[in-house]
Order: sequence, then C-alpha cells, then structure tokens
Amino acid sequence: MLNTIPETACGCDQPSASNRIRARLRQAGQAFRANDNIAGFIEESELDELRLEVESRMRAVLDALVIDTNNDHNTAGTASRVAKMFIDEVFAGRYRPAPSITSFPNVSRLNELMIVGPVTVRSACSHHLCPIMGRVWIGVLPNAEAELIGLSKFARLCDWIMSRPQIQEEAVIMLADELERRIRPDGLAVVMEADHSCMHWRGIKDDQPVMTSSIMRGAFQETASLRREFLELRTRGHP
Repeated sequence: MLNTIPETACGCDQPSASNRIRARLRQAGQAFRANDNIAGFIEESELDELRLEVESRMRAVLDALVIDTNNDHNTAGTASRVAKMFIDEVFAGRYRPAPSITSFPNVSRLNELMIVGPVTVRSACSHHLCPIMGRVWIGVLPNAEAELIGLSKFARLCDWIMSRPQIQEEAVIMLADELERRIRPDGLAVVMEADHSCMHWRGIKDDQPVMTSSIMRGAFQETASLRREFLELRTRGHP
C-alpha cells in the first residue's frame, strides 16, 4: 500500500508544519526560494514536525520509485535519514538563524589587505540537489573606522550561506552581501572554486567540472593593482 502525504500534522485538523510556515511567509510577503533563509518564520518545535513531514514525503518518493522499503533492509530508514540530512545538515542554512558573530574595534586602524582562505564549503545545486564541493577565498580591505570579525567567523558565515540549495553565481553574491553588511569594508573580494556533482553524476558526466566565480566590490573593483595582488596571493600555495 502506498504511503499518503499528510496535509495536516499528526493526522489531526491542525495544518502541517510546512503549511503553517508557508502561510506566515506569504502573509509577510516574504520569499521562500530554495536559497532564502526562513528561520524567522519557524516557531519552536516546528523543525521537529517539519522533519517528520519530510520523512513522510520522502517515503512516498521511494514508493513512487518502486522501492520496497518495508522489506529492504538497506532503505528501511532512508526516509528518516534523508529528512534529518536536509533539515539539520545540507540545507540547514535555510532553517537556522545566522550564526552569532562577535566583532571587535579596529583599534590599530588596520587598512591593509587581508585574505581568508581557502575555506572549504559544501552546498547543493538547486536544479538537481546534487552536491557542490568547493573552496572560498575572501579578500578584505578593512575600513579603519569599522569593526573587525575573527578568522573563524568568516568560515561560519560561509557555511551558513552555502548550506542551502542554490546556484554558485548567487551563492557568492549572498556571501558578499552578508560580509559587507557586517564588516563595512573599504573593499571586498570573494572567489569561489567548486566541483559540481550534477556534471559528474549525470548529463555530460565530465570528470573535472570546476566552476570559478568572483565578486569584486569597492576598492577591489576600482583598483587594478589591489585586485591583482589579491588574486596572486590567493593562488600562492593553492593551485
């Protein structure tokens, strides 16, 4: 017998978690595309409900693929594992608020180029939900009057932004926007190199589908020598 997809939670009259969250988003006029963060519209305990709902719907997908999960020991718990993976891990950047980032005054009035990276990042292609594995380099020309953030905080922001289904071109823009908002630098550069499993696993099945995206803002966009210095230092020791 095929599993049914519930429109209500727990078989009662209450709307399902996804329907309640969706209703709040629509009422607020808030987008909920694959790479949007919707944490502010999820109430306490609803992630648990959402996880169970995704599990139920994933079990229906396996049924539609004619996989006998009731008698196949390999896939008996797959729906539950996939639900936890989507909500708590690979798409967590949609459902969790931004990480707490402590800033500190630029006491020394630093205004020289600093480079962070490579930061290993993991994402998923929103077209096929296949993994994207890559590295990110961030160049910052601090503003002497603005505050600074610690090295590990760059990695946390990268993980939060990248842990969503998306395309690489939009991911680097979102990361740059978030960094600019937080540290207000005189210049910001973001370069991402990534391997796309959707080209390894399907389609043309290319063995080396590496994509490079770059964002240059402020002084990096205006000053060729600064941009060149960042790009040269980025590749030094990291071919």
